[in-house]
Amino acid sequence: MAFYSDMKNFVLEHRAINNSYLDRFKRGGLTDDDLKEFAIEFYNFARFFPQILVSQLVNTEDEKVADELTKVLYSELGDGQTRLRHELLYRDFLRSIGIDVHRAMSRPMLPSTWAYIDGMEELYSDGNHAKALGASFGLENMAITMWDHLIPGLTHLKATRYPHMDITYFTFHRQLESSHEEAMEHAVAAVQSTTKAGMSEQEKDDFRYGVSTVLSYLENFWMGLERKGSMDHESHEIHHHAA
Repeated sequence: MAFYSDMKNFVLEHRAINNSYLDRFKRGGLTDDDLKEFAIEFYNFARFFPQILVSQLVNTEDEKVADELTKVLYSELGDGQTRLRHELLYRDFLRSIGIDVHRAMSRPMLPSTWAYIDGMEELYSDGNHAKALGASFGLENMAITMWDHLIPGLTHLKATRYPHMDITYFTFHRQLESSHEEAMEHAVAAVQSTTKAGMSEQEKDDFRYGVSTVLSYLENFWMGLERKGSMDHESHEIHHHAA
């Protein structure tokens, strides 16, 4: 499908997964404060994502698309193995680097994180199903590249400063992403097959909007962490020179 390929290429070239923060992360160039900020802010995605998926599922009319979304949701919940529920695996990561789960759950999100979570839920639950499917497509198709930035950086930090770091959440997701991408490919194919002509031009425009918008939210999420790190560094320098 040419449309599918074009959309996938758009995702892979987007700044949501090609930016200065992720490049620095991949090199393991995070300070201790940077790591803690990332861990807490990303936890908001990990814990709210199942809720966001449910909001999409209950608003999806096409039963074939709903089947594929159900597979992704079931995977997030551990495929029937409750200990493999993804949010629990993330809690293991938090504890392994000395972050209390209650603190992570109760600390106010950065504005850029809140915009990402809130915006994603709005897109996923949109009554315009092409727009919602586009958002889901964008997120699932950027994921392998994202993990391929995060895992090397975390592995470096584990080897150099955090020997007890548990990165199972990240490596486990990396293993699953091919099946999630496949689910999105099937979902798009299901929509295309509803009529002989496939998606209408309006549906394609709505799908593109969903893809582009969710990736913009994600880009701003990373840039929010980048700005927070820069502000913390500047504050540290000011206090250091004042002392």
